[in-house]
Amino acid sequence: MIPIDFTDKTVLVTGGAGFVGSNVVSRIVRTGGRVIVLDDLFTGSLDNIDSDIPYEFVEGSVSDYELVRGLMARSDFVAHLAARNIIISTRNPIEDYRSNIGGTLNILMAARETKPNRIVYTSSASIYGNPRILPIMEDETPLTFSPYSVSKLAGENYCYAFYETFYVPAAVVRYSNIFGPKQNPANPYCGVISKFIRAIDRGETPQIHGDGHQTRDFTYVDDAVDATLSALLSPRAEGMVFNIGTGTETSILDIVRTLSEIFGRELVCEHIDRRDIDNIRRRVLNIERIRTRLRWQPQVTFREGLRRTVEWYRTIKPEAG
Repeated sequence: MIPIDFTDKTVLVTGGAGFVGSNVVSRIVRTGGRVIVLDDLFTGSLDNIDSDIPYEFVEGSVSDYELVRGLMARSDFVAHLAARNIIISTRNPIEDYRSNIGGTLNILMAARETKPNRIVYTSSASIYGNPRILPIMEDETPLTFSPYSVSKLAGENYCYAFYETFYVPAAVVRYSNIFGPKQNPANPYCGVISKFIRAIDRGETPQIHGDGHQTRDFTYVDDAVDATLSALLSPRAEGMVFNIGTGTETSILDIVRTLSEIFGRELVCEHIDRRDIDNIRRRVLNIERIRTRLRWQPQVTFREGLRRTVEWYRTIKPEAG
């Protein structure tokens, strides 16, 4: 992996108060960079950002073009993580369109004037739908099953168009089920792993939507951050799209079994009905492109990532009170 060094550089991180965004902010600052965080705090929280690091915070939305352009004029790089997530997008597709598509277009339009060194747009493996072949390669034909996946794919396409037409130096990373510290289980939009950990810690019964045999490629947040920042810094990332995952397929029941080992007790789960967003049966990503092109590969195993996440939860108790 290329060295992660932002010494004397300024990075605009949209969505920087969110789960992944706050981890990105900390990593940049701890490698010598200056960070401007743009976040509307709809699902993010300043509590997510480490209290011992300096950063500039601007409360606002990527849908505000003049605000975006002004912040980008002061930035060397842009890590664009701001987005409405899949649950919110399904409930309110119009707001999803304004934020996920309109906000990304604002970033790219502003880049034509401000000329950043690189923009990295964070997309999602949800664009693949139910794939024909596993593991999924980047050139798999997209199959969008939700307003969220439609909007993330649209953002990708705008990145390609602005790279080819206007020479905007954009790159795309497709995240797959990121988990880890700062994913607050008190947030109703958080992922399944945080919800399971909270339930087990409270002595409650974890709830599984469906039979639990559905699989995903669960990726520890530190690895996702390193991949994102590698794409931000490497000239070999420009104009490219990269899968960010582990190449390992993990079922929901596998999560329960591993958490049973970590907590040291047998867990019994309750199976409930599938949700309208639970329409992907299997997912695991091929990560050969980013491994060969950027020399990145995940460093944290699934079990170790779960252990670190449980340790963080037990220490912080983020939903206490």
